[in-house]
Amino acid sequence: MSTYAQHAGQHLAQLLQSRTVPQLEQALQPKPQEPPPQFPGGSRITPAAVDRRWKSLGAAENLQAALLDPQTAEQMEAYRNNIENFIGTVKVPVGIAGPLRVNGLFAQGDYYVPLATTEAALVASYSRGAHLLTAAGGCTTLLLNEGLGRAPGFAFANLIDAGKFVMWAIAQQDTFRQVAEATTRHGKLIDLRVTVEGNHVYLDFQFTTGDASGQNMVTIATQAICDYIQQHAPIQPQYAFVEANLSGDKKASAQSFLSVRGKKVTAEATLPADLVAKCLHATPAQMVDYWRMSALAGTLTGTIGVQGHYANGLAALYLACGQDVACVAESAVGVTRFEVTPDGSLYAAVTLPNLVVGTVGGGTGLPSQQACLTLLGLAGSGHARAFAEVCAGLLLAGELSIIGALTSGEFTRAHERRARRKGSGEGERA
Repeated sequence: MSTYAQHAGQHLAQLLQSRTVPQLEQALQPKPQEPPPQFPGGSRITPAAVDRRWKSLGAAENLQAALLDPQTAEQMEAYRNNIENFIGTVKVPVGIAGPLRVNGLFAQGDYYVPLATTEAALVASYSRGAHLLTAAGGCTTLLLNEGLGRAPGFAFANLIDAGKFVMWAIAQQDTFRQVAEATTRHGKLIDLRVTVEGNHVYLDFQFTTGDASGQNMVTIATQAICDYIQQHAPIQPQYAFVEANLSGDKKASAQSFLSVRGKKVTAEATLPADLVAKCLHATPAQMVDYWRMSALAGTLTGTIGVQGHYANGLAALYLACGQDVACVAESAVGVTRFEVTPDGSLYAAVTLPNLVVGTVGGGTGLPSQQACLTLLGLAGSGHARAFAEVCAGLLLAGELSIIGALTSGEFTRAHERRARRKGSGEGERA
């Protein structure tokens, strides 16, 4: 990773202002002295276990009170399957964006969307976009595809052995399906993609996962297939890994638009010019001018996809609704597109190929997260596809709002007004 020489020189000069080179060298050496006592961790969540952990930290009582409040202490058993070394919970403010009207294959209606964030102006921005879409009759959303992959890798002595293994593996797909589906009530093995690189073979197993986001489900199912391969393959790999980094798990990748990871969803709306002007203080032509310039800038910087700030809305929604927040890394890949229609309206669309979401399992059953999904009307089985379509609608709202703010010159003022109002006595604003 490169650094400009001027920046490197400035950094070194700052370091040498307070320490000599030998002192810096000493600071970076391993320290052989005895480590402090091991933290009393583990998965047990009982009052006694949690109390031992707090005592080992030697932290002030006010810190414990902030993280282990009475409600958390009362509900601590609910977190047993979601955390290790438990000491409490962190509260993140939750605001509502909406109503957001969604006209989808699975999501139908007006949604009040809970967003958990510490970033001032974010909820207001998404709510403004939601109001615009709803005033126009809502956004149309389509779930286009779904599937979640796990891609084990196998190493062989040479390419000939790798080829023989591939021939055998392709013929075993029905058996692989039986082995995998024996581990889950909801997961279904739907496809297999084979990649050969020299003497390495990657088998990308694609699953549907019901209403769960499914990462653990597909890992367990794929491990069962790997165990079967170790026991029955006529050409045994020298070594193998249950995930060899080909699936795209928790990272943006160029293969995002070629397949699907989680749920692939698109959302669109056509917005009359007078409504755009009223809500965003901009014209459709100005919105498209900004989109065109930003799309080109994204190409110049090599971004995967072209969009404004999908990660903002997804992180806030994922945190509120018990999703795996790390999956924002892949879920926030996508494309935003704006056009002026022949009658002067604004056509706006977003497409997201990697929405990793679920309404059961994971963190969705935790008290606060379950409450947020219930507010949405999307808690429990039968709602994951609708939840994905609401995600797309929310991100379309966010793209309209942020581009409107940048186009009209309100972006900086909005952040200054909302983020710097602490202690100013400023009251509630619509």
